[in-house]
Amino acid sequence: MSEERRKPAIRFKGFTGDWERRKLWATCDDFEYGLNAAATAFDGTNKYIRITDIDDSSHQFKNDGLTSPDTDLSNADNYKLSYGDILFARTGASVGKTYIYRDSDGLVYYAGFLIRAKIKPEYDAEFIFQNTLTGEYDRFIRITSQRSGQPGVNAQEYGEYQFFIPSTDEQKRSGVFFAHLDTLITLHQRKYDKLVCIKKAMLEKMFPQNGSCFPEIRFAGFTDAWERRTLGELMLFQNGFNSGSAAYGSGIALISVMDILGNNYITYSMIRGKAQLKPDEAKRYSVEFGDVLFQRSSENFEDAGRSNVYLDTSNNAIFGGFVIRGKKIADYNPMFMKHLLDTTSIRLQVISKAQGAQHINVTQETLLDVQVYMPSISEQQIVGDYFFHLDRLTTLQQRALDKLKTLKKAFLEKMFV
Repeated sequence: MSEERRKPAIRFKGFTGDWERRKLWATCDDFEYGLNAAATAFDGTNKYIRITDIDDSSHQFKNDGLTSPDTDLSNADNYKLSYGDILFARTGASVGKTYIYRDSDGLVYYAGFLIRAKIKPEYDAEFIFQNTLTGEYDRFIRITSQRSGQPGVNAQEYGEYQFFIPSTDEQKRSGVFFAHLDTLITLHQRKYDKLVCIKKAMLEKMFPQNGSCFPEIRFAGFTDAWERRTLGELMLFQNGFNSGSAAYGSGIALISVMDILGNNYITYSMIRGKAQLKPDEAKRYSVEFGDVLFQRSSENFEDAGRSNVYLDTSNNAIFGGFVIRGKKIADYNPMFMKHLLDTTSIRLQVISKAQGAQHINVTQETLLDVQVYMPSISEQQIVGDYFFHLDRLTTLQQRALDKLKTLKKAFLEKMFV
């Protein structure tokens, strides 16, 4: 923390004076440890907030998985949160994580591994809370939390945290600004989460489940049963080339596991790596429009056999050793196939056949007998287009959300000393 710079790089018009150094304890009436009680099923009224109930990103009280304190609350009024209360995590991997109580959170009691700071009326609680999201605060936590065992920061140590603070009016202006920005971020996060939930639901409802040959939801005009096929009837499988025989840094675009997992689909320009192969090898390991790429080895069952499709019609790519290529030999819509392979029923088939301990491996033989249900090519086209546009909308929403988060991070650095 610089002694020389006592003014932020950006501030609201009309404020010019230097900010003053304060220790956190000077802005609080008291620091208090939380309720020493286990959690029980939510009773519909009394909410219980623990470290794990504070979202790591938004620092808001998560609404899923609500619980209540498992104790007699008739003498627990002191553990109720009220306006201006800020909670600090005091131990463990999440030490330093903070939360500010919102009236919209309802009746909330706080747990024992949290410390409550009751901010004095002459200070703006929102301004102080936003200070705990800065890089300066992170550095304080990293240094202060060092222990021989589990990291921790106690109430006395939190009280020693120093920061610069302006007049009450400027505090309030800053607090309102960041509160509004947080609200905007929350709204965008909800839109993104809703799109993710819609896709998850549609993957289950627009593809047949449990051995049925009819999906629960389908577009108008389609009534025929879907035909059962195996992946071995739709594509030929081949492992990627040994990377030791390639020269990296230039040449043909090389599809890796990161390209499979990091994109909604793959085109030539999206591929991160390149490699040089002899012409005959390049032809053997060529990836063309409609081919499916599978992750061959992973560290967990969740990602075993994850797949993506190649949608470039202008340039062929090549694929490396940790990838299995499914060469398209039948008439199918690639985007339909990509999302069909993401459904629970197909994922369970792949995962059930995966093998390994330290690394979970999927083989060509694993994929050959995977059973899928396929409609007419015209219905595949419509379903594939639906999910393509849903993915695009989700990506745009994610970019807008990321932009707001980046903007807030920049403001936190520029609007605090």
